[in-house]
Amino acid sequence: MSPFCAEIVGTMLLVIFGDGVVANVVLNKSKGQNGGWMVVATGWGLAVAVAVYAVNAISGAHLNPAVTLGMAAIGKFAWADVPAYVAAQLIGGFLGGVVVWLAYLPHWRITEDKPAKRGVFCTAPAVRMPAANLLTEIIGTFVLVLGILAILSPKNLVPNSGLDTGLGPLLVGVLVWAIGLSLGGPTGYAINPARDLGPRLAHAFLPVAGKGDSDWGYAWVPVVGPVIGGMLGALCYKALWPM
Repeated sequence: MSPFCAEIVGTMLLVIFGDGVVANVVLNKSKGQNGGWMVVATGWGLAVAVAVYAVNAISGAHLNPAVTLGMAAIGKFAWADVPAYVAAQLIGGFLGGVVVWLAYLPHWRITEDKPAKRGVFCTAPAVRMPAANLLTEIIGTFVLVLGILAILSPKNLVPNSGLDTGLGPLLVGVLVWAIGLSLGGPTGYAINPARDLGPRLAHAFLPVAGKGDSDWGYAWVPVVGPVIGGMLGALCYKALWPM
């Protein structure tokens, strides 16, 4: 499998598990209905860990344009490969949204709450204030990229410790879990343009029963915020941590 295909598959798995746990919690008649924020945050953390384990050895498991751009900004990834990685991540996000729609096919029709149905696919703010929402996404993604680079820094990768290949992906999942529990409330913590835009496109194109609009007026926030935050997080790591 090529790195391009690995990024598609990894991001698709990420969205299947992540959007899937949201569907399980918010859609009517689901066995997990009303499971709450702890279930959602835990599901997303596990989604990231599983997806990174799946393709880390092939593509490095960026699975997020903010990670790809941040790595490129500090010389840890080739700028020439950025467009292909971002395209693969968006494709994977779209396909993941399609799979979740199929998995919960009977539940869309019996769920009347249009924002809840849209929320399965993409994020929305608890309080709609674009500047504040943008800042939240910047902070969340700053923490994400800085945390990933710090966890997997050379000083932590002790030879034969297994951190990079064994515990590394799990710790990245724990990091996402922590971000969800701590910083996820204001915006639903997209912290990943592909995780939000890919499934949002799926929501727009799929025949989801009674789906309503895809909230394109807000869609720029979970794209621009993570890109800024991811690059700032990477630059902070470069400035403060030994490379």
